[in-house]
Formats: sequence, structure tokens, C-alpha cells
Amino acid sequence: MSDTILSVRDLTKKFGAFTAVDRISFDVARGEIFGFLGANGAGKTTAMRMLCGLSYPTSGSGTVAGFDIMRQGERIKRHIGYMSQRFSLYDDLTVRENIRLYGGIYGLTRREIARRTVELLDRLDFRSEIDTLVGSLPLGWKQKLAFLVATLHRPEIVFLDEPTGGVDPLTRRQFWELIYESAAGGTTVFVTTHYMDEAEYCSRVSIMVDGRIRALGAPADLKKEFAAASMDEVFRLLAREAKRTE
Repeated sequence: MSDTILSVRDLTKKFGAFTAVDRISFDVARGEIFGFLGANGAGKTTAMRMLCGLSYPTSGSGTVAGFDIMRQGERIKRHIGYMSQRFSLYDDLTVRENIRLYGGIYGLTRREIARRTVELLDRLDFRSEIDTLVGSLPLGWKQKLAFLVATLHRPEIVFLDEPTGGVDPLTRRQFWELIYESAAGGTTVFVTTHYMDEAEYCSRVSIMVDGRIRALGAPADLKKEFAAASMDEVFRLLAREAKRTE
């Protein structure tokens, strides 16, 4: 794949005799919205931790943003964005303080942080809440803010781990509008989700079953391949093959 931002070959992670991730191989292009799907126990969280530099593989090879996942985990962490369903913002700090904190962690100058703060809050139409404690914000606003803070340093790729869990359909749609805007600006989005309607929004998706990638392709192609009317149907067909659970 031309202009690849992420590439892995035979990526494997073992915990003793248990193989959590079993020789997975795939590429992700710059600017792509890549869905990474799998039922509980499929191995997707373990795989994502390796891709984010949080865990080293047992074997295999790969690069993320040009850095080797076997040897340069710390450098990967500094060049990506990451957001989890559990958030990474501090509830007892204000919106402004959270942005300043993460801007400093990402190595931005004070001038860059000030400029990006204005851009971020304007994007959310959120200037009036700059001194509001994050803990007092509605869940949907927290998630949208957490996403933009994860991209504060303009990373080449941002990893989103079930970012829309627990919010209403309108907020989920607004969140995906932010994802589309980021992808249009050149940021690659690597996202896990339990909502199969969201899988339809991705450029391509992979579906893991028992540590292996069982299907990979554009949603329309996968629905055709499995003679399914929706990605939810594709997912359910493949999930039935699973032999293990968390």
C-alpha cells in the first residue's frame, strides 16, 4: 500500500502458553479511517497496546509512524495520539488546565499551546467553558474534548479505543464528524468500536477472531464477501467461530 503509516507482519504476542495475538499482518494508509474490530477475547486490545508502544511483541515486525514496534516503543508513544473509553483527561482540572498539561507533555511551546487552545475550543464552540472543571462536563462533551486533546500535537496517527461508548446517537454522530475532519486533514484514525453501525463509517475494517485477523477490507466488500446486509451481520457470522472468551 502506498504512503503507509502503519505496517505489521506476523505480529504475535504470547503470555506463557497462551497466544493472545497470532501472526497478524496488515497495512494502514495515511489519512485512512481504519476500524479494528473483534469480540471480547479476540486479541484486539493486546494488539493495539503493541501498536501504541505500550507492550512489546513476542515476535513479528512492524512500524508505526516510521518507528519500529520491536525497538522504539517510547518514540512511537511520542508521535501518536491515544484516547480510550475511560478518557485521559483529569476531572479535577479545568478545560484550560488539561489542554496546557497535555500540550506540555507533547512538547509544545507555550505559544503553540495558546494557539492550539483557541483552535480546539473554536472547533467545539466551547470557549465559554474554558475554565470549567472537566469533571462537571456531560459525557459527550468530555469525549469530544478528549479526542481533540489527543490530536493537540497534530500526530500522524491517533488511536481511539471504543471512544463513543455510553453516549447517545446524536453525540456519536458529532464525534464521527470530528473523526472525518481529522482524516480529511491527513490524520490517520485507528479505531475500535462495539457499534457495528460505526464500522460502516470506516474506510476499511479488520475483524479479529481468536487472535487472528479473519476478515479485512472495505465494509461494502466484506458485506458482499459474506453475503450480509450489514456489518453487524458480518461481525456476528465471524464471532460465532470464536472458541475462546476473556
